[in-house]
Amino acid sequence: QVRLVESGGELVQAGGSLRLSCAAYGRTLSSYAMGWFRQAPGKERELVAVINSNGGSTSYADSVKGRFTISRDNAKNTMYLQMNRLKPEDTAVYYCAAGVLFTTTPIRYNYWGQGTQVTVSS
Repeated sequence: QVRLVESGGELVQAGGSLRLSCAAYGRTLSSYAMGWFRQAPGKERELVAVINSNGGSTSYADSVKGRFTISRDNAKNTMYLQMNRLKPEDTAVYYCAAGVLFTTTPIRYNYWGQGTQVTVSS
């Protein structure tokens, strides 16, 4: 059974930076695509960024391009999201996910973490 554990979310001022981590337990995920998704209150879960199994391909939501960077370390079974120049509209619960397909569609991902709260104050 796969367990994904996110960390790194906290309260930060607009313009600041955060680094989220997603550690996987129970199975090596080096053959899985992984991604970050987020959900703000009253809104649907949306794509932030996804990365393929070897880290060679990525895709980002337009709203975070140029500010966020997704990466992974398969030796550590861990994925990261570096978030720079944060904006109040980035406030949400951030979830990591893993799946067999490299896709931007959340429903296609098989495993999900519990989420970590990111709050950006203006």
